[in-house]
Amino acid sequence: MHKTILFSFVIFILVALTPTVLADCEAQAGCAENANGISAEQINAYPAPAVQQLAANTPLLTDRLYQRVTAAVDLYDAPNGTIVSTLDAGFNYFTTWSPENEWTRVGEDRWVRTEFLRPSVPSSFAGVLIDSELPYPMAWALVNVVPSRSPGAEPTDGDLAMLRFTKLNLYSSVIIEGWEWFQVGVDQWIEQRDLARVLPVERSAEIDTERWVSVDLFEQVAIAYEGSRPVFATLISSGLAEWPTNEGIFHVYVRYTRTIMSGAQGQEDFYYLEEVPWTMYFDNDIGLHGTYWHEGFGYRRSHGCVNLSITDAHWLYDWASTEIDLTVNADLGAAVYVYSSGEYR
Repeated sequence: MHKTILFSFVIFILVALTPTVLADCEAQAGCAENANGISAEQINAYPAPAVQQLAANTPLLTDRLYQRVTAAVDLYDAPNGTIVSTLDAGFNYFTTWSPENEWTRVGEDRWVRTEFLRPSVPSSFAGVLIDSELPYPMAWALVNVVPSRSPGAEPTDGDLAMLRFTKLNLYSSVIIEGWEWFQVGVDQWIEQRDLARVLPVERSAEIDTERWVSVDLFEQVAIAYEGSRPVFATLISSGLAEWPTNEGIFHVYVRYTRTIMSGAQGQEDFYYLEEVPWTMYFDNDIGLHGTYWHEGFGYRRSHGCVNLSITDAHWLYDWASTEIDLTVNADLGAAVYVYSSGEYR
C-alpha cells in the first residue's frame, strides 16, 4: 500500500517536472531525436561560422555629414539671404557641410538653419565573405537575445545574452508549436524569429550572368554568387507590406555612386534623401543601395528598395562592376534574383 502510494507520487512529480515542450516535440515526426541537439564535441570543433568578416569601410562612413531634417524648411542662397526653395516636412535627409553657427551649408550653394538638422551616424554593420563550403548553416542574431537551454524553454536567469548581429552556426533544429528552434551552442537554442539565416539557392537557368545576387525577402538576407558558389552574404531591409519588393529575376540596368531619392510628394510618407550611395537599379525605381538613415537590417523597412549598409553596398557595387557595361547592352548588368524562402506570419 505504502509502496503503491510512493510510486504514484514519484510518477506525479516526474510528469510535473517534464517540460511541456518535450511533449509537444515528441508529437512531431523526427523531433524527439533532435531535441538534445548535437554534442559539445561536435560544436567545439566548429564554434563559429567559417566566414571572413568584411571590415567596416570607415572612410566611406565618415566622408559625409548626413543630417535628418526635422521640419519643413526654407533653403537660402546664403546665411540670412534669399529663400530659393522649400522642402516639405517628411522623411528627409541632407548631405551637409560643417555648421557655421546658426546656418549649415547644404550642397554647394544652399543654406538652411542649423536648428532644423540632426546628425545621423551610418551603421558600421557589414556582411561576410565566404571562401569555402560552410560545415553548418549560419545566421545573424537580429536582437540581443538570451538563448534557452532547451528548445522552446524560457531563458534561464543569469545566462548571458548574445548581442544583435552576432554570427552563429545553426547546428540542429526542432519545431515547437509551429516555430523552428535552432541550436547555436552547447545547451543554447534560439527561436527562428530572432535569427536571419543565410540560405543559398540553386542557380536558375534564367540567370545569365556569372556574378549575380539573390535577395531572400523572408530571411532579409542577400547573397552574392560567382557561378553557383556563394562568395558574400549580408543582411538587408526590403520593402514594407505597403511597398513590397517585387519577386523575380532582374538585371542591374543603371547605377550611381551617389543619387537623390525622393517620392510620395504631398503625402504623409513623403521622403527626400540626398546622395544615397552605391545604388544599383534593377527593377524600375527599385535598387540595391547604401543606407545611412537606419541600421534596422534584417527587417523590412523601405519603399521597395533593398537597403544595405554603406560598406556592403560599396562592396557589391565594386564586385558587380565586371558584369555591367551600359554603353553596350543594359542587360549585361548583374542578375538579381528576388524571392522568398518562407511566408510572414
